[in-house]
Amino acid sequence: MTLTMLPDWLKVDGAQEKPQTLVLFAHGAGADMDSDFMAAMAKLLADKCVTVVRFNFPYMQQRLVDGKRRPPNRAPALLECFNEAISLVNDVFAPGKLYLMGKSMGGRMAAIVAGDETISAKLAGVVCLGYPFLPPKGKEVRLEPLQQCTAPLLIIQGERDSFGNRAQLAQWDVPERVAVQWIPDGDHSLKPRKSSGHTEAANLAAAAEACFGFMK
Repeated sequence: MTLTMLPDWLKVDGAQEKPQTLVLFAHGAGADMDSDFMAAMAKLLADKCVTVVRFNFPYMQQRLVDGKRRPPNRAPALLECFNEAISLVNDVFAPGKLYLMGKSMGGRMAAIVAGDETISAKLAGVVCLGYPFLPPKGKEVRLEPLQQCTAPLLIIQGERDSFGNRAQLAQWDVPERVAVQWIPDGDHSLKPRKSSGHTEAANLAAAAEACFGFMK
């Protein structure tokens, strides 16, 4: 398969032939691969010669077809899609290093995928942008994907993320091998309040720099 033959549920930023580093980037539950957040992060990485492949999960791709909002697919379907995307980018790009990255739900799925030792052995690492420690409804902390992930793992989290903020993480048993980079005054999309003195652009740039440091 060649780059021009990639299905339309994947989008490439910074395309290179046999890139040294490729990031496979999954969206969160509510916004697709073309959201402002996804596009901005992909551009920041691509500007530093990282090939980024964004993709839509099946429910989101179907929304683009019929315009109907629908909930995310069940986890098995999301994971199947993620694994298919991994196979596609390996076939097309043959990258030197492959990283999985995801926004919120996409990051949780990336960590679960990397819990399979057969897959994680072929990964350079996993990056979770705004990891959803707490489900929208419920109090059970989602630590199992982090505990079972066998690839190097970086979480980039806003300090006031409603799905897991800095004070809460200090009380939870997050595995010591999981690196956490805090983004000042960031919410679940790393966006700060205007009164904080920080800017969204600076926070996204800081997130990208954390990615570059992790990927060295």
